Amino acid sequence: MDPVGTITWIVLFVLTTVAITGIVGRLGWSAPVALVVVGGAVSFIPGVPEVEVQPELILYGILPPLLFAAAIRTSVIDVRARRDSILLLSVGLVAFTVAVVGFAAYALVPAITLAAAFAFAAVVAPTDAIAVTAIAGRLGLPRRVVTILEGESLLNDATALVALNASIAAIVSSVTPAEIGFEFVVAVVVGTGVGLGVGWAVTFVRSRLRSAVLDTSLTFVTPFAAFLVGEFLHGSGVLAVVLAGLYLGYRAPSVSSAEARVAERLNWRTIKFLLENTVFLFIGLNLQGILQGAIATGPGLWPTVGICVGILAALVASRFAWVMGTTLLYRKGPRRLRERGWAWRNGVAVSSAGVRGVVTLAAVFLLPKETPGREYLQFLAFVVVVASLLGGLALPAIIRRLNLPKPSLVQELAERRLLMAEARQAGIDLLDAQELPEEEKHVAALLRTDAGFLGETLVTYGPDASIPQLEAKYRLRRAMLDAERAAVLKARAEGRYQEPAIVAALQAIDAEETALRAQFPKEGEQA
Repeated sequence: MDPVGTITWIVLFVLTTVAITGIVGRLGWSAPVALVVVGGAVSFIPGVPEVEVQPELILYGILPPLLFAAAIRTSVIDVRARRDSILLLSVGLVAFTVAVVGFAAYALVPAITLAAAFAFAAVVAPTDAIAVTAIAGRLGLPRRVVTILEGESLLNDATALVALNASIAAIVSSVTPAEIGFEFVVAVVVGTGVGLGVGWAVTFVRSRLRSAVLDTSLTFVTPFAAFLVGEFLHGSGVLAVVLAGLYLGYRAPSVSSAEARVAERLNWRTIKFLLENTVFLFIGLNLQGILQGAIATGPGLWPTVGICVGILAALVASRFAWVMGTTLLYRKGPRRLRERGWAWRNGVAVSSAGVRGVVTLAAVFLLPKETPGREYLQFLAFVVVVASLLGGLALPAIIRRLNLPKPSLVQELAERRLLMAEARQAGIDLLDAQELPEEEKHVAALLRTDAGFLGETLVTYGPDASIPQLEAKYRLRRAMLDAERAAVLKARAEGRYQEPAIVAALQAIDAEETALRAQFPKEGEQA
């Protein structure tokens, strides 16, 4: 495709993705499902060219930033606290799923080898971090369940892709189980070392940068650097990206400026949104080609229906069996495990959250051309993703029926207020310890008054755990900022000030409004 054509496609992809996501978001529908449906419908329009998928583009260009964007927003503290549960799901469940679904696919799908069946099982094994996070945040699940689901969906990508690489090696050449086991260990050890090393190196450089633009630019290349180095050293590039993202997300508050962190959050949210949703649209546009390949290589309509049902049943059954078995182990096992056990209802919630998404759609195109029944396996992966997305629509009803305890809003707000009060007291102590010149004492008095107001309001709670006086202050201040911005824009329209003064005033207003939004976002806003 020529450069103009490529740019045209990129513009159309972004505009279509933004438009569809915005519309279905207002209607309360699932954006991934809508994007796949729209892309699939467009693929059958005569004259629409088929968009070719380059496996290297998926592996090196899309997966690293997607995984990094999820990793930097994940709490290392929460993951560490639930590391045993997360590892049981992100490693143990993936291995169990590969075995169960692999043998099921080998038995159901004609003319494929066991290695190809295991490769397909590795493709459909990982859950989708984005879908799980969205569901968990919307449903108000218990904090422990949210942590486990997010940690699982982030780390199981690495396990699944390592298993996929081992299966691909078995497809294209002859390998022994011992060789596969050795390569798995090497991939994990090297990937872990590279991820932590890249995270440390980037943190070291960021601590010496004074420009938010340079800081943010450095984070843009971090996932690609971690992935490339990890793969070059025969490790897991995916694991390297995830660990680098976790490390940087944890260290960012102590090494980066506030401006850089705000820019980083906004930029990576935008990148994640565009990439993940564009992939769904992209796969939809390949639906016609996938169906043609499935028809040409498949066993026919009704056998295909039976195969799809069998694969989905094996996928769901393996997840429920493993999670409920883990729940039983925690409840009936050694004392140390019983102390960390969870309720059966939590186990059902975790079992039900098996939504597949972007990683599965991207990974299925990594199957080499030598894979027996490659087009048919791509079709089956497409069916798995769409079926799981549709099944995810039933999750809210399932969670409501389970009647799980909601996160303690009062406790979380109380902890946040107390921590902020402790931080503000540290600021007041700093003022008291300084010998200020006479012209600055009035400024210090104003700062103490503001801190005193905040400290007083922190102990005045409303019936819904709100803080009316503090919320009133922020509400009124935001209204004042709107009026201040309008006054600046009016002055600009009248030409009474030069543009540098206008820009500086607007930036100062925007910076304060950003801080206020982080404290008390309006309804529909994200903090």
